[in-house]
Amino acid sequence: MSKTVLLATEKPFSASARNEVVAIIEQAGYKPVVLESYKGKAPLIEALASADAAIIRSDIFDAEVLGAAPNLKLVVRAGAGYDNIDVATAKAKNIAVMNTPGQNANAVAELVFGMMIYQARGKFNGKTGSEIRGKTIGLHAFGAVGRAVAAIAKGFAMPVVAFDPFVKPEAFQQAGVEAVSSVEELYRRSNFVSLHVPATAETKNSIGKKLLSLLPQGGTLINTARKEVINEAELLEQFEARKDFRYLSDIAPTDATAATIKEKYADKVYFTPVKMGAQTEEANVNAGLAAARQIVGFFERGEKQFVVNK
Repeated sequence: MSKTVLLATEKPFSASARNEVVAIIEQAGYKPVVLESYKGKAPLIEALASADAAIIRSDIFDAEVLGAAPNLKLVVRAGAGYDNIDVATAKAKNIAVMNTPGQNANAVAELVFGMMIYQARGKFNGKTGSEIRGKTIGLHAFGAVGRAVAAIAKGFAMPVVAFDPFVKPEAFQQAGVEAVSSVEELYRRSNFVSLHVPATAETKNSIGKKLLSLLPQGGTLINTARKEVINEAELLEQFEARKDFRYLSDIAPTDATAATIKEKYADKVYFTPVKMGAQTEEANVNAGLAAARQIVGFFERGEKQFVVNK
């Protein structure tokens, strides 16, 4: 029996990426169903009624959504982070969850430097700014995005230090990056800290005044990871205590915190209008095609390399 694959994207892929994903699904002999720009859970729940697999982006797959999918065997998150999926419920229902690590890495890394330069040059206000050449960039986590940031930083002649206790020493050496022994050392030595940790029980609310206060004069935190890892109350305290502190983020804080920051420290912050780290034509294609191929590999050959809820 032919498989039904749902492409559910509240924030759609580009048209060309969507079409290429659909083509891979059809070439496998499966039936593609496309649900884009939907509002609320109802359309998603209805579309999942007959789905054997789903490709999603930041779409929320909680217990209610997963419970409405009797035939679902696989959910693939087109991207690295998968905290929008209730992986425990999925596992209990024998639904495999996969991600597509590394496919969006360059797009996110380029945004890091776009925001960094924008802030360093006074948001292009015509006044005297500063250069990033020779400034130290610290990478808080050294996965695919962190490595892409490190590669670009070399072109700007920026010294690169990184902290990631889960990465082997030779990986830092191969990338030409200096590994530091503690997260405190990372913040103490970095003019810019680029944040790439996932949102887990251990990391949520972990970035606060204790670390931020260690940044040198004019220190800047750049967040293209998750807003949940920021302790927002202490972020506000840091702004109050350090008039030189800057915060650039692809994920705005909660509305109340964002409003306070923009009102009081507008020249020290920049938030993208929407989360857009992975919003490039190339990243859309890379992640979408990887997701589609992983679905075919799962059903046709039993491939489970990227399953995150084994």
